[in-house]
Amino acid sequence: MTTGITLPRRSRAQLGTADVYIARGGHPVLQGVDLAVSPGSRIGVVGENGRGKSTLIHILAGTLDPDSGSVRRYGSLGVAEQEMTVTPGRTVGDLIDIELAAARAALRILDDSAVGLSEGRSAAAETYAQALEVAEQLEAWDADRRVDTALEALGAVTDRSRLLSEMSVGQRYRVRLAALLGAEHDFLLLDEPTNHLDADGLDYLTERLQQTRSGIVLVSHDRALLSDVAASILDLNPSRDGRPRLYGGGYAGYREGRKAEYARWVDEYNRQEAERARLAGDLEHARDRLVDGWRPDKGTGKHQRATRAPGLVRSVHRRQDALDDQEITTPVPPLRFTMPPLGAELDLIEPDTPLIRAEHVAVAGRLDRPVSLSVLAGSRLVVTGPNGAGKSTLLAVLGQTVAPTSGTLVVDPVVRVGLLGQESAPPSGKRVREVYDTHLGLLAARGVVPEDRTVPLEDLGLLAEADLDKRVRDLSMGQQRRLDLAMTLAARPHVLLLDEPTNHLSITLVDELTEALEATDAAVVLATHDRQLRRDVAGWKHLNPSGDPGEDDAA
Repeated sequence: MTTGITLPRRSRAQLGTADVYIARGGHPVLQGVDLAVSPGSRIGVVGENGRGKSTLIHILAGTLDPDSGSVRRYGSLGVAEQEMTVTPGRTVGDLIDIELAAARAALRILDDSAVGLSEGRSAAAETYAQALEVAEQLEAWDADRRVDTALEALGAVTDRSRLLSEMSVGQRYRVRLAALLGAEHDFLLLDEPTNHLDADGLDYLTERLQQTRSGIVLVSHDRALLSDVAASILDLNPSRDGRPRLYGGGYAGYREGRKAEYARWVDEYNRQEAERARLAGDLEHARDRLVDGWRPDKGTGKHQRATRAPGLVRSVHRRQDALDDQEITTPVPPLRFTMPPLGAELDLIEPDTPLIRAEHVAVAGRLDRPVSLSVLAGSRLVVTGPNGAGKSTLLAVLGQTVAPTSGTLVVDPVVRVGLLGQESAPPSGKRVREVYDTHLGLLAARGVVPEDRTVPLEDLGLLAEADLDKRVRDLSMGQQRRLDLAMTLAARPHVLLLDEPTNHLSITLVDELTEALEATDAAVVLATHDRQLRRDVAGWKHLNPSGDPGEDDAA
């Protein structure tokens, strides 16, 4: 049966890489990647931002060729990348049809071959049998119902005539994810699929990934999802030999294995350096003997000692060469986020005076239920609720980037407010250091932050030194998100507004950011669907703008 469409292979499906290497700008992004994915595999992919997680997804999907190594693909693929291009005029139905193309083709050929059977065409029986087998494998008759179920569960738009260009980024992502989950591909390649999902959507995604017969390669910062779904973890962080490590035992096994692996790396490196120091001492001692040996007193014994010295020098050099052949690279210390001091310069405000006061604020069509709240110095608040509850709009109102259509908002003039939005702005062609330093200059010129109080980008531990001279458009989405966070913190805000701050960030940074939010003197208003982060801030006050009770309000 020829359809021009990649059909599922089920138990015969194969996906993997062998010794894959790819570089960007002369710097390795991935090297020595060996990965085998079979139907039913559950592989999580982790690593600091910029370590090649999305690049690996592109290589597996066939949208990017490695510089060396090989990739094998046999079977159908469903891919959810972090970025999603929207073709003008394309609808929700069009997006669903793309993912269900194999099911559509199987049913179409089945119908055509049934007609051929009735008309007595040659080979119609064989074509019908093949199409029936594929349709049964795909459960093609049930494909649209599966997609409809996923659309409802993920809170996605169900109107198939709706133009994608008229929808928000989150709405488009949810439609694509629903189509992928309903398509029954052999393999699912998912890059940060939890972005834009609320609590119900996260629960549904977790359940489907646990139940699907597809092989899964999952890039995610969501620690709860990795714990619930991944059976093994591919770690792209630096290692002793520069090659990724695959850890069994799920997310917990990875955490333990990674810690032990890094400790061994440091221990082996320290032993190597101690051996080098010892050899250097031996070599210096041998050379001293060699020099002294050529100026001996008279006597045979002295000359014999001198003749042994050159042999000792050669022996030390051989041992040094052997050590160089097995050289252990210097352990790469991970980036460590450091929150700058925030929120401590409010002597002009009485202790119980709100820094921000909102009274019955509403935004027509976006935050329809009026909300009242006060943000005090050092206070903590989690804004909860499902998608569409108005969480992002409320934070934008508090951050004074969206004006309320009713109600009043009062922000004390001396209060600095920093808002980290949910999405990064389109990346520029300017270099990271230039963008950040220009931002600092503007803050100083406007009198927001005195020049002697600005925070150097290097002090935040958000981006590696090598990344500071890159153009922003060449950063990964996670690195761009790190730059967004740095720009927000540069204003040294007294009130920190964070809208889904864990999107695109590495797991390590999420842990460090969570710890910093607990310790900072700034007031923090947080909107997040990250389940582990919600557990970590369960003791904070909670506000649901929609007023509807739900799981998000359980804390």
